[in-house]
Amino acid sequence: MKKMTSNQKLPYAIVIGLDCITGLQSARLLAQRGVPVIALAKNPGHYCAQTRVCERIVPAQIASVELVHTLEELGAQLEQRAVLFPCTDMSVLVLSRHRLRLQKYFHLALPAPEVVEMLMDKIGFYTYAQQQGLPIPATYFLKNRYEAEAAAEMLQFPCILKPPMKTPKWEQHTKAKVFKIASAQEFLALYARCSTWADTLMVQEWIAGRDHNLYSCNCYFNAKSQPLATFVARKLRQWPPETGTSCLGEEVRNDTVLQETLRLFRGVQYHGLGYVEMKRDERTGLHYIIEPNIGRPTGRSAIAEAGGVDLLYAKYCDLAGLPLPEQREQKYRGVKWIYFRRDLQSAFYYWRRGELSLREWWRTTRGRKAYAVWSWRDPKPFFYDWFRLLRSSRPQSGTVPPPAKSPRVHTGQAA
Repeated sequence: MKKMTSNQKLPYAIVIGLDCITGLQSARLLAQRGVPVIALAKNPGHYCAQTRVCERIVPAQIASVELVHTLEELGAQLEQRAVLFPCTDMSVLVLSRHRLRLQKYFHLALPAPEVVEMLMDKIGFYTYAQQQGLPIPATYFLKNRYEAEAAAEMLQFPCILKPPMKTPKWEQHTKAKVFKIASAQEFLALYARCSTWADTLMVQEWIAGRDHNLYSCNCYFNAKSQPLATFVARKLRQWPPETGTSCLGEEVRNDTVLQETLRLFRGVQYHGLGYVEMKRDERTGLHYIIEPNIGRPTGRSAIAEAGGVDLLYAKYCDLAGLPLPEQREQKYRGVKWIYFRRDLQSAFYYWRRGELSLREWWRTTRGRKAYAVWSWRDPKPFFYDWFRLLRSSRPQSGTVPPPAKSPRVHTGQAA
């Protein structure tokens, strides 16, 4: 690597995981504030990595100790300590476990190592939540078939099955974060299929409610565990439906979600970017914690910036010793966030089921918005995303497309 002697006085922001929407948005948001950005990407050919906002994109393995070697080599070339922005769970875990090796070159905002391990491991977190009286759904941890059969007798269906942590081994078999299950028979069959993908699996009772009952709070806590910025939003649609990732969200006020987020993170002396997702049970009105994400931005962090809260920039300024941005208080202006391609897929799913009209879809997407991929100033990732989709949908040369099938109606209980 060449010695970097930039004329800029601001320290670099190092975005780890540019090859995902979270990485792309983080790089753009920081660059918009005048922050010089270097990004690391496992797949530099990814559509998100086609952005032009980074001064440099470094190919790197971001889910193993090789990440530490790459950062040490990079850090030795910088004139001052840079601020790390990991954008995947595995990179957060790697950085936490090797923080002492990296502190010479980088600023890293994370709580104590044992807190990181506990919050990132769902078994550890749900055990802690049960001890602290935090609101969580009924949860069981399964290490063998006997425990799965016992849980099947106690569960109320539908339920969801997922791993304590989405590891590379899990991702080798499926892209799904969770599976929604309608019956005990289906649950035991799915457990038999997935039990080799993780040492332990967890099953939770399903909280009744549509996508718009899913709320989240993005936040940043300084080293004294003081919240410098918070932002509450909710999903409107997600993809895949019911158990996927948000593709349309909006800013809302929900003081219960805000207070439970603050209670959770203050209780563990938290430091860094944090996120808590909660779901409101439409039958009782009670809110339950679905999961926390820690140490990194999320896909919907950009909605905070669009709503006037400088979430990522607050972290950057705090760690770099710069004056904090003034815009850190939520104003509740109803701003939205959309991943347009995925939202079209989700909307079509609900339209086909008779649960969403064209007028309703248009109404939900109207208003001031932040975009997951689209940008007038940086359009290349957007076009690469669509080009990749169109190319993958084209029939291979010499093959005949299969005959069209009638749409299958989803028969599972709606979220």
